[in-house]
Amino acid sequence: MTELKADRLKSMPRSGLEKLLSLLTKKGFRLLGPTVSNGAIVIGDIATTADLPVGWTDRQAPGSYRLQKTGDNRAFDFVVGPHAWKQYLFPARETLHRATFDKAAGLWRQSDDNAVATAFIGARACDLAAMAIQDRVFIGGEYIDRGYHNRRQASFIVAVNCLRAGDLCFCDSMGTGPEVKSGFDICLTEFDDTFLVQAGSRRGEKVVAQLPIEPATENQCDDMMAGLAQCRQQMGRHLETENLEGLLFANLEHPQWDNVAERCLACGNCTMVCPTCFCYSVDETADLGVAPPQRERSWDSCFSQQHSQVNGASFQPAVKDRYRQWLTHKLGAWKSQFGTSGCVGCGRCIAWCPVGIDLTEEVAAIGVGAAPPVPMPEHRPIAVKGADSSTAPLFATTKVSVTDVVAEAPEVKTLVLNMPADYHYQPGQFNMLSLPGIGEVPISLSGNSEGAVEHTIRSVGNVTAALSALKFGATLDIRGPYGSAWPMAQTRDRPVTVVAGGIGLAPLRGVMRSLANEDRDNDTEWVRLIYGARRADALLFTRELKQWQQNPALRVAVTVDQSTRDWTGNVGTVITLLRRKDIPVNGLYFVCGPEVMMLAVVRLLREAQVPPQNIYLSMERNMKCAAGHCGRCQYGPYFICKDGPVFSYDRLAFLFGKQGF
Repeated sequence: MTELKADRLKSMPRSGLEKLLSLLTKKGFRLLGPTVSNGAIVIGDIATTADLPVGWTDRQAPGSYRLQKTGDNRAFDFVVGPHAWKQYLFPARETLHRATFDKAAGLWRQSDDNAVATAFIGARACDLAAMAIQDRVFIGGEYIDRGYHNRRQASFIVAVNCLRAGDLCFCDSMGTGPEVKSGFDICLTEFDDTFLVQAGSRRGEKVVAQLPIEPATENQCDDMMAGLAQCRQQMGRHLETENLEGLLFANLEHPQWDNVAERCLACGNCTMVCPTCFCYSVDETADLGVAPPQRERSWDSCFSQQHSQVNGASFQPAVKDRYRQWLTHKLGAWKSQFGTSGCVGCGRCIAWCPVGIDLTEEVAAIGVGAAPPVPMPEHRPIAVKGADSSTAPLFATTKVSVTDVVAEAPEVKTLVLNMPADYHYQPGQFNMLSLPGIGEVPISLSGNSEGAVEHTIRSVGNVTAALSALKFGATLDIRGPYGSAWPMAQTRDRPVTVVAGGIGLAPLRGVMRSLANEDRDNDTEWVRLIYGARRADALLFTRELKQWQQNPALRVAVTVDQSTRDWTGNVGTVITLLRRKDIPVNGLYFVCGPEVMMLAVVRLLREAQVPPQNIYLSMERNMKCAAGHCGRCQYGPYFICKDGPVFSYDRLAFLFGKQGF
C-alpha cells in the first residue's frame, strides 16, 4: 500500500460511492462501515450508502458523546465513535483451538480461521495507525498469530481523510493524522458533491478503474490540502511527546497518580474503546456433553484485578497502580517494546471515560515539578518468521507423556516428561504446560536426563493441582521453550554465587548441575549455592543438595526460616547467610525466589559494590501467551515472557522494587 500522492488523485461524483460499495460486494467482500445505532456512530454491516451516517456528526467532550444533525449530505463528517476496527481483526472472543489432536503432525493446532473477505469502509488515519501498531504486536515479532494474520490479509481498506477535527482529537501530536498516508487500498476525501479518490494498492487500482472518475483539478487538490491544514489547527487536544516515556518512568511517585486514582473507577472503558490495546486472557471451556474442550481467548484489561495476579496475589492491588500501569505502558513502555507509542490520538478513551479523565491533562500535570526523564531501553526489532505454512501457530502444542513423578515437598512435585528428539532448552527458560479442558500455565524447566525434561510444580491453583496429580503414563500438552536463559557463558574465570529461595531453586537447578560438572579453579572460580526455605520439609531436591554439599568444587549453604526439633542446620534467611560470605565484586550472581527476597539480595550486593550487570534475576508475572502478545506479564518496558524471565539487574534497576509493577 502506497502513500497518498496528489498527482494520483481522481475526482468522483457522490454517486460513485454507491458504485464503490456495489463493486466490493460483487467481489465477495463483507462490508463494514459507520452506521447510526443507539445514539452513536458505530461500526456495523452495511449494504448501501443509505446505511451510512449521512447528515450526522458527533460532538465529544470528556465523558460526553452526542450526535448532531449537520443538514448536509456528507457520509463521513464525524470524528470517531466508540467502536474501533480492531474488533474485526482481533475479536473480543475467539476460539484458539479445539481439543482434537492432529496425529499426523503430532500437534494440537490453533483453530483454522477461514477469514471472511472484509472491506472496512471509512477508516481514518488514526485507525490505520492503530492497525499498524497491532500488526507489530501480533505479526511483527518472532511468533505469528495466524488468526490475526489471516483476517488482516483478507481485509480491504477504504480510508477517509479527516477534514474536521473533534475537541478530543490529538492525532497531529502523535504523528498519526489527520492525513491518510499509508496502509490503505483506496482513500477518499469527501466534499459536498464530490470525492477525491486515490488507489493505494494494486487491488485498489483495479477497483478505482471501474469507478466514474476523472483527473482531479488543481483547485480540488488545493481544497484537500487546505482542509487537512485546517483540521490540524482544529485539534482540541495536544500531547507533548518528546522524552515522554522517560518522563513517565522517572515520576512513578508523582502526586498526580494519587489524584487521578481518586477519580478513576477502574472500569476499563478506556481499554475497551482503545484501538490499540491488546491485552487478553485465555481460558478453557468444557461441558459434560460430547463436544471437545476449547481454548478461548477474550479481551482483558490491565484495570482488572485478575490481570496482574500471580498465585492468588496481585502486583497491582490499588487503582493507582492499575491506572499508572495503563498510562506508562500506552505512552511509555510501548515505544521500547514495539518502536512506537501505543496511542494514536483518537480521543476515544477521553470521551468514553465515565468520569471524563483526560490523559493529555494527566500527562501535563505530571510534567509540573517533574524529575528529569530516565533513559529507556531502545527498541530491538526481532527478525520476523513470517506466516507461511511451515510456521507453527503460536498456540500449537505437542503431546508428551509422564515417565516419572517425584514428590519433592508438600504440594511440590517434579514431572519427568519424554520430549521429541529435536527439543533443546537452556537453564532459566520455561515451557507452557496444559491439559485440555483445564488450562495452561508457564513452568520453569528444572532439569533434563536421558532425553526427558523435568518441571518442578507447586500446586497453587486448578491447573497446577491437575498437573501435580498426573501419574506415570499420563499425557499432557506442551509448547516451548520460551524466554531468556541464565548467562552460562559468563561463568568462566570468575566466582559464581547462586541464591535461591523456596521453589526458586527449580530454574537454577540446571545451573548447579552444569557448574558442578565443570573443571573449575576452586580458588578463583568457586561456585557457591545459598538456598533457603520456610521449613526443612519445604526444601527441594534434598538428595541432590546432599550430593552438592559433598562435592569439593561447590560451597553449599542451606537455611530455613523456621526451625524444627529435627533440623540441625542454619536458621534464618538467605540474607543472613549471604552477609557472612565473601561478596567479590567481580563475581557473577544468579538470584531466584520471592521478589521480596530478591530485592533484599540485590540491595546487599549493591552495598558491596557489585556492578548491576553482574547480578541476574529470574522474574515471575502472569503469562498467557509466552510471546508478548497478551500483555499480562508486562513489566515496564519489558515482557517477562519474551524479554525475560532472566534479566541482568542493570536492565531493571530503575523499576525493580517499585510498588505496583
